[in-house]
Amino acid sequence: AALRDGKHGVVCGLSVSHPQLPAIERAASIRRNDRLLFGAVQATFNLLDQSPAAALLAAHEAGMFVIIKEAVANGRLTNSAQPSARLQVLQDEASALGTTPDALALAWVMSHPWVGMCLSGAATVEQLRANADALRLVPLQPEVHSRLANALKQDCEEYWAERRSLQWN
Repeated sequence: AALRDGKHGVVCGLSVSHPQLPAIERAASIRRNDRLLFGAVQATFNLLDQSPAAALLAAHEAGMFVIIKEAVANGRLTNSAQPSARLQVLQDEASALGTTPDALALAWVMSHPWVGMCLSGAATVEQLRANADALRLVPLQPEVHSRLANALKQDCEEYWAERRSLQWN
């Protein structure tokens, strides 16, 4: 249980960006009056950047609520992304399950038992409808989960370098 503002019941949380691991690990260890200082952590975690998984699991086990952002990797795990071998694997798996790549990417994230909330990032009603199909897929079958993890995983530094080069609108 995290420290709460006694007057308002507010939980203190943090949102991290690259490099994420040191901040997550430190936040999960800070205590005041024998209670966690931070009750929630928001971090980037997706099929491409799986690097914070162990730190987020540890944060969850320490009592933090884990919120995932960028689960579709800023659009790189959707049908509107630039074609790539990784995206093709995701598209093929999604097609076999009768869904979209974004829904499958979200379902992969939500299938981790330590994830308390996964933000979809949907900007349109159409994207929201497609993303909602992730709920039908959770939890993913273990073999699908593993196959996707192995096929799409990217080196953390490569992921963040590619992310920095994205054209933002």
